[in-house]
Amino acid sequence: MKNMVPDQLIPVFFSRARQKKQPVETYMEGLLTQIAQKITQEKSFQRTTDDNIALSQWVMMQAIERYGSKNVVVAWTGGKDSTLIVWMIREACKKNKVPMPRCLFINEGHVFEEIKEFVAEITKKWKLNVTQVQNDNVLVQGTEIGAPVVVAKLDARNQEEVKRLGFKKKTFPFEPESFVGNHLMKTVAMNRYLEKHPYAAVITGIRWDEQEARAHETYFSKREGKLTPTHMRIHPILHFTEREIWDAILNKKIPYCKLYQQGYRSLGAKGTTTKADVKPAWEQDFSKIKERAGRRQDKENIMGTLRKLGYM
Repeated sequence: MKNMVPDQLIPVFFSRARQKKQPVETYMEGLLTQIAQKITQEKSFQRTTDDNIALSQWVMMQAIERYGSKNVVVAWTGGKDSTLIVWMIREACKKNKVPMPRCLFINEGHVFEEIKEFVAEITKKWKLNVTQVQNDNVLVQGTEIGAPVVVAKLDARNQEEVKRLGFKKKTFPFEPESFVGNHLMKTVAMNRYLEKHPYAAVITGIRWDEQEARAHETYFSKREGKLTPTHMRIHPILHFTEREIWDAILNKKIPYCKLYQQGYRSLGAKGTTTKADVKPAWEQDFSKIKERAGRRQDKENIMGTLRKLGYM
């Protein structure tokens, strides 16, 4: 992939990075984020769908250039955002003649059947390599929503993760989007997979506009810690708004899960996700109804805490 930075600016970047005592790559990634945020906030600046897609693809190809396709994995939920990412990186890989990275589907234990069907359909249609992961140790007890999960019966790793949350009760009800459930069924499931398969980078579909706790995220964000395998999180659609996500999907005729047609705006666990309206997602009034209004709100209120623990 050709260098997109004018040669005249490279010495400036090196000088500024040295002054800030940062690796030049870190400085440039931060600069990219600042520019994108400025453009996003500037109401008079008009970005086209193709502009948005081009920036996202550039970010993802930077990751592939740096780490290689085999060392990058794409988190795919079957939702609108991550499906757009899968489409964009697939197109970019074909154009640049590099292998498509593997996709990672996290089964949190209560997935809509419509999402499972959609993921299976697109996996076959686009010939994707998809790995499904889940926290089997928790699911032994979490046979249904509300089933009591005895902490002492969990394996040592899950017990340590529960302790890390500061949770002191002996049991908790199985619910994938509760504080304990979200951490064990999503974050821990992914981290345990990364421990066995040490990918250098994970591409995820979060955006600046969707949640306050994600409003200051960067395109390239390193993750590491005692229970978190060291890796780089790649966030290629930060600059997209919800409206722009749908503009891209409809303009490029990208497939989407039929639940959006039924009025769902954001897809989470089946038992705690509701429709935002009866209209299709893209026809709803985004100024009056929040995108994640149909999601479990106590989770939304602790999103910042969940992200510090490794959630996306």
